[in-house]
Amino acid sequence: MASSNDSIKKTIIVALSLCLVCSIFVAGAAVGLKPIQQENRDLDRKRNILAAAQMLEPNESIDEVFATVEKRLVNLEAGRFATAEELEQDNVSVDTYIQQDAAKDPDLSKSLKGGNDPASIKRRAKYAVVYLVKDESEKARIILPVHGYGLWSTMYGFVALEDDYSTIVGFGFYQQAETPGLGGEVDNPNWKALWEGKEVYNENNEPVIRLAKGSVDPNEPDAEHKVDGLSGATLTSRGVTNLVQYWFGEESFGPFLTKLRSEGE
Repeated sequence: MASSNDSIKKTIIVALSLCLVCSIFVAGAAVGLKPIQQENRDLDRKRNILAAAQMLEPNESIDEVFATVEKRLVNLEAGRFATAEELEQDNVSVDTYIQQDAAKDPDLSKSLKGGNDPASIKRRAKYAVVYLVKDESEKARIILPVHGYGLWSTMYGFVALEDDYSTIVGFGFYQQAETPGLGGEVDNPNWKALWEGKEVYNENNEPVIRLAKGSVDPNEPDAEHKVDGLSGATLTSRGVTNLVQYWFGEESFGPFLTKLRSEGE
């Protein structure tokens, strides 16, 4: 006698077959879509870099505008652009280098602890990717990657500087998970616009750019170093201050930017 269609054996076979077919489709879709997903990630990264540098034009191709930007690697330990010999020795290429991955590699990063880690990033990569935008005089604005911990998340962004390497052109985060309406206001275009024209360094070459408690009084003596704080988001505001002061300080881009300024004098 033929077995019943409602038997446990047939039910299990049908379920397993369905799972197998679905898994094949899902795996195939994931593999097939991977190049498109990577292309979209690259395009989003370019968009955020151009936005920080105030170069994002609505009617222009992102790829065409980005073609005018030069990508370089900075040796943060030496405070200068990385040499070809260093990159070859460390098996690093400017075209394939991913700073976040390098920060996890003990051979390509250093551990940060206590007072040496105000941005709470735990490890800092040896090399950092920077982007240069040169004008006709060959002076270059520069776009720097920064990241640090806020209240709930590590915030990743870009800061663009004028060719004096202190005046901010623009600043924006491309990845963060702070509280919507509070710390999440780091994505608010009105708040991001407040960074334009602010000065990172004081007369002693110290990175003093920071978020204020509340709004900035333009008549304050150091108003050029302050940006309005995020209302109701004290810890996120503190995190933003910590990360910008860290990345512009002696343990990160500070010596490199000092060298650029001295070369331009």
